[in-house]
Amino acid sequence: MSASPAASSAGPAPEHSPAYTRRRFFNWFPLGLTYALLYMGRYNLTVSKTALGDFMSKADFGTIFGVGAWVYAVAFLVNGPLTDKIGGKKAMVIGAAGAAAANAAMGLYLSYVLALPDPKSAPLVAVFSALYGLNMYFQSYGAVAIVKVNAHWFHVRERGSFSGIFGIMISTGLFLAFDVSERILKFVAAGGPVDVADTRWVFYSPALLLTAFGLFLAVYLRDKPSQAGFADFDTGDASSGEDDVQPPVFTVIKRMLTNKVIMTIALVEFCTGVIRNGVMHWYRILAKERMAAGLAEGWKYTSDNWGLMLMMAGVVGGVVAGNVSDKLFQSRRAPAAGFLYAAAAVATLLMIPTLNGDGWTLGILVFIMSICVIGTHGLLSGTATMDFGGRKGAATAVGIIDGFVYLGTGLQSLALGYITTQLGWLYWPIFMAPFAIAGFVMLTTIWHAKPAPRGAAAK
Repeated sequence: MSASPAASSAGPAPEHSPAYTRRRFFNWFPLGLTYALLYMGRYNLTVSKTALGDFMSKADFGTIFGVGAWVYAVAFLVNGPLTDKIGGKKAMVIGAAGAAAANAAMGLYLSYVLALPDPKSAPLVAVFSALYGLNMYFQSYGAVAIVKVNAHWFHVRERGSFSGIFGIMISTGLFLAFDVSERILKFVAAGGPVDVADTRWVFYSPALLLTAFGLFLAVYLRDKPSQAGFADFDTGDASSGEDDVQPPVFTVIKRMLTNKVIMTIALVEFCTGVIRNGVMHWYRILAKERMAAGLAEGWKYTSDNWGLMLMMAGVVGGVVAGNVSDKLFQSRRAPAAGFLYAAAAVATLLMIPTLNGDGWTLGILVFIMSICVIGTHGLLSGTATMDFGGRKGAATAVGIIDGFVYLGTGLQSLALGYITTQLGWLYWPIFMAPFAIAGFVMLTTIWHAKPAPRGAAAK
């Protein structure tokens, strides 16, 4: 097999052979589908909440998802450095297997509860919080694994394009989680009304699919080009010029925690966690309430096609952010993310006067916000982590950054569960607006940052 030529950190991306490009595709594509299935097994909780109705209140949902989000965030402190040590392949197989088992357990517990004489007497919130927390622990392997693997296969000059790929993976997972899960419920109901008992299939479906894809990756996935018969090459990131010896875990952690760019991105991604999930979960819950109140214009269409809208937003946001970053800003990530954050801040403020209108105007605004935050997340968490973490610290970097994403996610989950129940929907965008503004301001402080070889400052 032909090898892919090397490239220096300052030079352009190498000219890969067709054989290398083909093998790389068949490496990241099933890996990306597995990552999308992890999303299906993560955001299926939102679908279950709408299907369960009063059986799971908004406050219950906020508590369960908040616990899971914080478990996910804290798990990165262990799983990021662990993935840098054991490799992305093993990490993804562990994550897929564990998430499959946890989803299956949630489906089985739901079946058990619904078979009780008085289902509402069961400790649903406590048990689901524990099982969903376990699910999110294993889910946390996904992002670190995919970035760790692809850090070896993509040169820094190619990673803006990978940001688009990463956004598509995320958006596909959202489509699977929301729309496909809804279609599964309708299929199980055989054309009739969806019964509460049917909800267990929202958990069984990703469990089965994750098991199948995890087995495939265990056989076919490769961590590095050299393991697939190609030469490893200098990817031009923060590990450029170093040997292939993995440094001690605490050395890698110290490098990441003392890197101004990494930590600024982490704080920006905390804001992303608040806004992305603040829109993704709560718009659909609002739409269901508006429809229950007899309103249909715009609300029904956007609710029924919410997964498709998020998928389109992710594709557009990811592709635009990545290409703008590579083509217009010479692989600098902050400017592209900054423009998206500015647009998100404006859209968040415009939500306030449109809350009581038809579903179309608000639907367009949250669609624009989804483009902005999913594009930003793919660019920062999926691409900048490879750039500034390097091949040796990519998993630790994404662990830190995604950990902050889910600290923000946990905050919004608990806060908006309370706010939308006790204070009303007006305070939904008011809560998110300061985070959108703060994210833009922080990105301006790293506007010109680019990765540099170890020993040189990022510039």
